Amino acid sequence: MRSSLAPGVWFFRAFSRDSWFRGFILLLTFLIYTCYHMSRKPISVVKSRLHQNCSELIKPINDTHSLNDTTWCSWAPFDKDDYKELLGAVDNAFLVAYAIGMFISGMFGERLPLRYYLSAGMLLSGLFTSLFGLGYFWNIHMLWYFVLIQICNGLVQTTGWPSVVTCVGNWFGKGKRGLIMGVWNSHTSVGNILGSLIAGVWVNQHWGLSFIVPGIITAAVGVLTFFFLIEHPEDVDCTPPQHHGGPDEDQDSPQDPGNGPYSNRESGLETAARCSKEPYEEPAAISFLGALRIPGVVEFSLCLLFAKLVSYTFLYWLPLYISNVAHFSAKEAGDLSTLFDVGGIIGGIVAGLISDRTDGRATTCCIMLILAAPMMFLYNYIGQNGITSSIVMLIVCGALVNGPYALITTAVSADLGTHKSLQGNAKALSTVTAIIDGTGSIGAALGPLLAGLISPTGWNNVFYMLISADILACLFLCRLVYKEILAWKSSLTRDRGYKEI
Repeated sequence: MRSSLAPGVWFFRAFSRDSWFRGFILLLTFLIYTCYHMSRKPISVVKSRLHQNCSELIKPINDTHSLNDTTWCSWAPFDKDDYKELLGAVDNAFLVAYAIGMFISGMFGERLPLRYYLSAGMLLSGLFTSLFGLGYFWNIHMLWYFVLIQICNGLVQTTGWPSVVTCVGNWFGKGKRGLIMGVWNSHTSVGNILGSLIAGVWVNQHWGLSFIVPGIITAAVGVLTFFFLIEHPEDVDCTPPQHHGGPDEDQDSPQDPGNGPYSNRESGLETAARCSKEPYEEPAAISFLGALRIPGVVEFSLCLLFAKLVSYTFLYWLPLYISNVAHFSAKEAGDLSTLFDVGGIIGGIVAGLISDRTDGRATTCCIMLILAAPMMFLYNYIGQNGITSSIVMLIVCGALVNGPYALITTAVSADLGTHKSLQGNAKALSTVTAIIDGTGSIGAALGPLLAGLISPTGWNNVFYMLISADILACLFLCRLVYKEILAWKSSLTRDRGYKEI
């Protein structure tokens, strides 16, 4: 007679297997979106190389520029006085295409296999990133070429965010989602750091390689994604997560046909048996308007619009700002700007941890945004007084600016996409993520555009614009913060009542 495993041993094996798969999915999706952001970053580092002061460089013998021309070594068409506007146009070609494509991408992500969708997106993103760099080796000096490549890249990059958030949301429940996704969302900052460092290696020699190398890496990870990504725990007989509520919530639900004390247990057993015997059946996709009706989606989307405006202005213009104000070389400015992303890693983790402990996503975001406004003001005025103050303030600003941005685009999006009003239909996750990040991407497009238009009047005005956007982001969360405060007061009153009894 075959001996059966002890219940404790069976539980350990099952738990260990689920944990291994969850850890693998977390690591793979982390790597995927690290590559997406890595391929976006080189343009901010190369900007100071496309237009630079060449007065200290020795002209080649066959150069045809005049003796008084201090931009002879710049890359046409960015060698004129309107270079900031042209660079802003290149940025916005990507960002506007990304914002428009994001609203459509979520609906495609719900209806297509994520493995194919992500793989194709990464391969195409790697291709268009490399084509931008090949403009250097092909000696292309036409603005339309760079703008067209950026538009195409912006559209294909929309495949990334809704897909990876949906995949992680499929594998992880709400319990410690803020902390887990806060750590996981550091891929954004890690990608920015890697993109800056890789671009910095070639920026002063063959700047085309600053794009080609990240493009090749992104395409290679796309191939790995095709072979190894697992969309649902049920696909490999793992336990699906609990997205919201417990047994009590299900018992009180008007949709629950069971009224007896064992109805929940029986339905749970039936579900487990069905999942083990039947293939996983996907629920119907939610409509765009249906996703907008989920409580909190509109408020967080508008908040992210202004939060992402601030974050992406730093992403695209910080190296040039450091180069102009502190007079660092292109490589030094790019390396120093990575400290802002180091702060972003810290801020995302702290925001996720605090919001898990307090169950106050909106309040956590609001407090960090309030603190970010004076810190940006101080960084502009005293941040360049010394290398130590610059390092400290870049890290602090990065934490306060990127913390709310990270929380909204990850844990908040996953919470809303698996909201209890959806009655267990987590299929809305991709659409909700696309709506929130798509609205935020409008701000991401506006920020660099406004920076390009305002910076000729002085960098002070750029920072005033960023501080104003930061304050507006706070205002859109006021109603949700008020609701969270009322919930805390109700919880405290209930706890006091239990103690008195």
